[in-house]
Amino acid sequence: MTDPTGAESTAHTDGTAVRGDRFSGGPARGFLSSLGADARIFEADIAVDRAHVVMLAETEIIDATAAGTILQALDTIAIEGHDALEGGEDVHEAIESAVIEQVGPEGGKMHTARSRNDEVATCIRYRLREDLLEAIDAAIGLREAFAAVATDHRETVMCGFTHLQPAQPTTLAHWAVSYERALTRDTERLFEAFDRTNQSPLGSCAFGGTPFPIDRERTATLLGFDGLVENAMDGASSRDFLLEATTALAGLATTLSGIAEDLVIYANRGFVELDDDYASTSSIMPQKKNPDSIELVRSTAGIAHAGVTGLLNTLKGLPRAYNIDLQNATPHAWDTVDAVTEATTVTAGAIATATFQVETLEAAAGEGFTTATGVADQLAMGGLPFRTAHEIVAQAAQHGSDLEAIRDAADEILEEPLETYCSENTIEKRLDPSQSVADRSSRGGPAPAAIDSQLELLTTELTEHENELEARNQSLVSAHEQLAEVTHQYV
Repeated sequence: MTDPTGAESTAHTDGTAVRGDRFSGGPARGFLSSLGADARIFEADIAVDRAHVVMLAETEIIDATAAGTILQALDTIAIEGHDALEGGEDVHEAIESAVIEQVGPEGGKMHTARSRNDEVATCIRYRLREDLLEAIDAAIGLREAFAAVATDHRETVMCGFTHLQPAQPTTLAHWAVSYERALTRDTERLFEAFDRTNQSPLGSCAFGGTPFPIDRERTATLLGFDGLVENAMDGASSRDFLLEATTALAGLATTLSGIAEDLVIYANRGFVELDDDYASTSSIMPQKKNPDSIELVRSTAGIAHAGVTGLLNTLKGLPRAYNIDLQNATPHAWDTVDAVTEATTVTAGAIATATFQVETLEAAAGEGFTTATGVADQLAMGGLPFRTAHEIVAQAAQHGSDLEAIRDAADEILEEPLETYCSENTIEKRLDPSQSVADRSSRGGPAPAAIDSQLELLTTELTEHENELEARNQSLVSAHEQLAEVTHQYV
């Protein structure tokens, strides 16, 4: 078969073998280059090149001999690594130039029926999906840490807060499950981002497809993609998958910031002691133990939110089809996924190794008259309008949080004795934080029985998500093995 690319140039490592002498230099050359930043997608590009060349050979667009020569060159380049690339506007051009350098003009056949536009879009998706699976794995690990805390502290009573003010008694388990549930939704959003990322744009070419009889389904299968981005213009130019992934990660980072804030406050109150691996001392005040790693976790939300904002502002107003502005979009996603995944892993370690001070938590559970709502609820259950019960307890709170204050307020507000609605003995019990927690057995509440139901649900969902993660990881591993096997048939 004749060379459909018409590649006749001699090889030059500066990229002129690919683009010609007209664009071989100039003051903007370095400004345009993304080669250094592209180290992250070097292995992805090698995989995409291999799959594309195999497909070209299978469809007889290029002959098997040319394919074998190119694939052998790619093996050498893969072994030598990204740092051995000598130049180019980006990693794609640099690899192609290196192939041509090794095998001559025949190497130019590698770029038949594709553009760097669909090539880079495929490489980004190829790498990002792996990063998303790592983020999901970290999120599952953090959920497991919270599930362990909840299991161990079903009856550990503590103070619950609203507006950072003592509000109602709850349990450490109830607190832990509340964050596990939020992290579950974060995990689900990451899975959804993965699924939309894992679609192949390869074969879209510059944006208008190709006259060559390519097999897009074949390259998608060899690269482990679940399907195709059907429209070529959409495939080459869209980066909403980056935005979706980064937004999901920013949501996870926001959850992490809340966890971190709680841990900082709880450490201040003596509710929790972080392991030394997740804290540090002052450079001048030797008595201090600072929750430094958790404070950095808290700040990670800023990195993630900046990633979303950066992407939105880079992507807005771009016309169809491809624009090189997109070169500056991808780093926002890389920065975000790296920072959030690391912060999630650190938080999981901090939670798993933390010592929750049970006695201190329980001693603070009733501070600020946290049982007031429970007393008002009990009066309402005895037939008193809740607003009247609320008024009685609110007035009592101004003078104390004991039975005498409640009795005095009731005598002033009610026309009948307090015991018409509730015995003083029952009220006395409701002033106990532990009893207040035990009473709140409604679905989702903090009572141990209600927590058991929540633990059963979260355990089931954790197992499902672990299995989903394993299935997706295994799918990528199988595709990698299949690509390696079919590649070796030509080399």
